[in-house]
Amino acid sequence: MARVGNSRLGVSREVGEFLDAVFVPGAVLGVRADDPLTFITVVEVEEVTTIRVPSGRLIVDSPWSEEAGREIVARIPPGTYRVEAAWTEAPYEHGGDHFDGRECAATRLRVGDDPVAVWEAGIGVNDATGDAVAAGGFPSDSEAMGAIADVEAWEALTAPFHRYLRDVSSYGGSGSDRATEDLCDGWFEKSTDEALRADLIAFDVPEGWSPVWIGRTRSGTVTSIIVPGQMATSPLA
Repeated sequence: MARVGNSRLGVSREVGEFLDAVFVPGAVLGVRADDPLTFITVVEVEEVTTIRVPSGRLIVDSPWSEEAGREIVARIPPGTYRVEAAWTEAPYEHGGDHFDGRECAATRLRVGDDPVAVWEAGIGVNDATGDAVAAGGFPSDSEAMGAIADVEAWEALTAPFHRYLRDVSSYGGSGSDRATEDLCDGWFEKSTDEALRADLIAFDVPEGWSPVWIGRTRSGTVTSIIVPGQMATSPLA
């Protein structure tokens, strides 16, 4: 598979191999850091929900950030798109108990069904692209959460997160209910605005920095947007 459309944006071989495999059930992504004999295997690709993107312009950023959301350069047709999760398992034992080690390896906005021919860094419209791969991501604070939503609805869709933070700061404790929808046993969180006909999907990401990867077809259209989960920090950092 081709790795580079624009040489400044192209991914490394290691990252490309991960992106090619992470949504393929049965694929082996590596081994547990604490047990090199235990493989991390993709066990399921699950449709989490759909989100509406009325403008075709996307922000991929932390929903907790007080800054303006980070709009990516890549454009998609306005519409409703599937959000998918790649689930992995890597069994382990702790204190005599056995666990399946189930994790979300990556979240994907599935824009189309055509295969990816080229992976590239998901740079933002305001990013300095001298080192585009390094720029192609967003800072993820201690909440370690990322989100995808329409640019024009971002402020409204992240309002529940900001209101929650203000309540915690003002009153202490856990804050008020965020009035969002928990999905997949709390792995995902969805915010909806019916007036704008738009939705936001939030999910776990590596703490500190989260890369964004764009998959394009041979004709150059966007077919996939992937944000890795916490378990993918090492190969994708």
